[in-house]
Amino acid sequence: MSQIIGILNYEEGYREKPYLDTLGYPTVAGGIKLGPKGAPLTHYTFTVPRAVGDVWKQYFVDDLVRQMNENLQIKAALAHCNEARRDVLISMGYQMGVNGLASFSVTLSLISRGDYKQASENMLKSLWARQTPRRAKRHAEVMRTGTYDAYKGLI
Repeated sequence: MSQIIGILNYEEGYREKPYLDTLGYPTVAGGIKLGPKGAPLTHYTFTVPRAVGDVWKQYFVDDLVRQMNENLQIKAALAHCNEARRDVLISMGYQMGVNGLASFSVTLSLISRGDYKQASENMLKSLWARQTPRRAKRHAEVMRTGTYDAYKGLI
């Protein structure tokens, strides 16, 4: 069973009240952008309980997966993934967008060939891994093993 919502809540964090993300966008519920960069938080005076945020996030994930499947290289990689590996690609797409994920062309090609060990090593050589090293290490471990063991006790 997919663990994507738990993974995203762990990786993105979860806050019921709106906050400014690291780039200055008003955000809520673990990475859901509410408005333009720099918009005052006083424009957003509500809370999003976790159960509601999880349903909302699933809607965004479903749309993201649809977009991912429109990219032939990402679609080919997804076809060679079990659920855990698929969740990693979805998490990467959620964090970087479909175009950001698509820029991992060597990694996606390795996944399409079933070379998960090399794909995981390649993931760790990226700018993304230098920017979010702990997340990248967990994701690379899931890609290598095909299990959620890297998230045991975290989600």
